[in-house]
Amino acid sequence: MKRLITIILTLSVLTVHAQELTYAEKLGWPKGARVIVLHVDDAGMSFDSNEGTIRAIEKGVASSFSVMMPCPWVPQIVRYIKQNPGHDGGLHLTLTSEWKNYRWPPLSGKLQTPGLVDEEGAMWHRVEDVVKNAGADEVDREIRAQLERALTMGFIPTHFDSHMGTLFASEAFLEKYIQLGIEKQIPVMFPGGHNSYLAQDYIDREKEVLQKAGKWKPGMQPKGPEVLKKAPAIGNMIWNAGLPVLDDLHNNSGTWEIPEAARKSDKALQAFYTKKYAETIAGLKPGLTMVLMHCTDPSEVFQHISGSGTRRKGDMLAMTDPQFKKSLEKEGIIITTWREIMERRKNVVAP
Repeated sequence: MKRLITIILTLSVLTVHAQELTYAEKLGWPKGARVIVLHVDDAGMSFDSNEGTIRAIEKGVASSFSVMMPCPWVPQIVRYIKQNPGHDGGLHLTLTSEWKNYRWPPLSGKLQTPGLVDEEGAMWHRVEDVVKNAGADEVDREIRAQLERALTMGFIPTHFDSHMGTLFASEAFLEKYIQLGIEKQIPVMFPGGHNSYLAQDYIDREKEVLQKAGKWKPGMQPKGPEVLKKAPAIGNMIWNAGLPVLDDLHNNSGTWEIPEAARKSDKALQAFYTKKYAETIAGLKPGLTMVLMHCTDPSEVFQHISGSGTRRKGDMLAMTDPQFKKSLEKEGIIITTWREIMERRKNVVAP
């Protein structure tokens, strides 16, 4: 993997020209096609997370999900995957344990990965603490342990992605993530195309931080993170290694401000989230886009895990809303899975 390491470390000095084709077109979809993966994160985290994921897949339009292997409710969702082998289940590679009273340790154990463990013996709450305390070799051991548990259970993941984006927070971590995907020939979630939505999302969030700190001035132009500048080169490398690549990523439903009127009933919450997702879809540019969400059917217990139950329920309700399905059809959106994406990548004829 020396060539991979060299490429990753020298990306900052590379100039990459815009691609003539989107990755969707490279994978065989028509020119101008808008192809999306409607993806549910956090399966396996809790019983409620599993129930919401299953509802979004079986009764809604969600097409993919990924599992947090260190979490307590993994056996249930893995049994579901094995009973439904056509479903699209990946690994939500997990390096943080963000909640206060409901937590999990690394599968690799403290002796193997001490930098991943906090004072409670669980993974760190925050991404920044993982970057500060853990080494890339520890990250590599842990994500391999998570894959190994899945394989031991008879669960072959269709793809890898990253819980809370931790594997994207450090170039050294990102290298290990990509390396594992290439080595195992399992697709890695990586947006290496035009990144229109993702770039704007980063800029909007940076602007919000500056405004809250009183540092924002009219005319300022937030630049976004360095990784976005390197994304086309990394995407090209991943593609050349035989794996598919995304054109864009939508990951901001968790930031939507829910009006009080939408909190009064499930019907009102569903209407609000369906409208927001319909607007999101209408604004997508051509290419292959992954739309992330956290579908959960929260019981009374979930409030003791997280305060995000309303948001997660909104995601689930939108995915199961017939009106959202109609909006997808109206926009001519093609829904796909990581399973199909990888099959298409295998069939691409090298020039």
